[in-house]
Amino acid sequence: MALALGLGSLFNHSDSPNVSFSIDADTDSIRYTTSRAVLPDEELCIFYGDNLWFDPVDMKSIQNPTFETWQLVEGDPDEIIPEDKLPFVRIKTTPDDPEEEELFTIQTVEAWVVDVPDQRQIATMLRWLRTSGLEDSSVSHLKRIRKNQSSNISTLLLCLTSNSADPPALPNDMELPAPYVVRVPKLVALTQASLKLKSSLWPTNYAPKRKGEFEGWSRGKVRWAWEAMKTVLREATSIKRNGEHPIVAYVPEPYDEAIKEATQMQKAILAHDTRRTTSHPLRHATLNAIRAVADYRAATGDEETVPPLDNDSPSSNLTGVKEPEERRNGSHYLLTSLTVFLSHEPCIMCSMALLHSRVKEIIYITPMKKTGGCGSIACIPKLEGVNHRYGISRWKDGEGGISMEGLEVDEGEDA
Repeated sequence: MALALGLGSLFNHSDSPNVSFSIDADTDSIRYTTSRAVLPDEELCIFYGDNLWFDPVDMKSIQNPTFETWQLVEGDPDEIIPEDKLPFVRIKTTPDDPEEEELFTIQTVEAWVVDVPDQRQIATMLRWLRTSGLEDSSVSHLKRIRKNQSSNISTLLLCLTSNSADPPALPNDMELPAPYVVRVPKLVALTQASLKLKSSLWPTNYAPKRKGEFEGWSRGKVRWAWEAMKTVLREATSIKRNGEHPIVAYVPEPYDEAIKEATQMQKAILAHDTRRTTSHPLRHATLNAIRAVADYRAATGDEETVPPLDNDSPSSNLTGVKEPEERRNGSHYLLTSLTVFLSHEPCIMCSMALLHSRVKEIIYITPMKKTGGCGSIACIPKLEGVNHRYGISRWKDGEGGISMEGLEVDEGEDA
């Protein structure tokens, strides 16, 4: 405990303070720090706490959220809700493929290839390719080797001509013929018909569209999402009173018991933005949540990669997805099969962190038109060459009483 003396006793209370404070036990003092930019002549205020003995003048600015009964979540929990009745809008993250509409106008690009007459040289060339600097995501939708059954000669894909205008230099000791240019498909094959046509040019990976655009949501799962969003809203209200950005990330226990058992997520993770109090530019809510999941997995001894549970996730059968043996050699995937609920659309940095963590899907409330990385200034999981795609949904403002009114952040803020 500490009692502020001198000027420290003169701070008034505010539900959205511009000053935070901490007790320094070593010097028997209280340290006051501005938590945001302060305008000229603006009063400096601190947050006294939730149990006030008076009515603050700005109490109406931040009120505890209240929720009434919601008709949508009442009824049979197993009933599938029609897409247009869901409380959120799902954003398509599969890249548009115009050629799928007219299969005879397949988009192609030029690429450097080289013939490899001796099959025993293939493995050596593949190892060389990994260290040559030629391997990148621009050809991840294509297979590296094309076999000519009649001549028993294999052709190795080196790189696109857009990445190297001149023929790539080959290993001197391999005595291979000179590289030459061929046209290859620009995009992955999404249908069997497209696969057949594209593979006639160059062997292409197959990433079929699911029969339905999106997997169905039951009434019970919608209730689960609603409860998660209410948690997000309550936390955003609470942390704004403490002077933080009201930006929240929440990873609830999975709705599906099979996913809960497979992921070993027996605990909900709630995190918020702490950039103001820590004076650290990377303490975004999403990054704090991912770190908390990592700490939880480390504490429970569950540090192994969690395998995907079904073929309906947006990342299934995508180009660039590694085989199981290779995947085990990679970093741990912290959010596989999990859903993250967010108060705001994540910035580009956080959107990429979600991709690397192999999150199944995110649902956010407020779009960030100037900084958002999941549909506003960019859509990270929709970029060509990424080896994972996660679902993105935006909660409809006001649905189920979920609204960020009064909890806005600057539109230029990275969330």
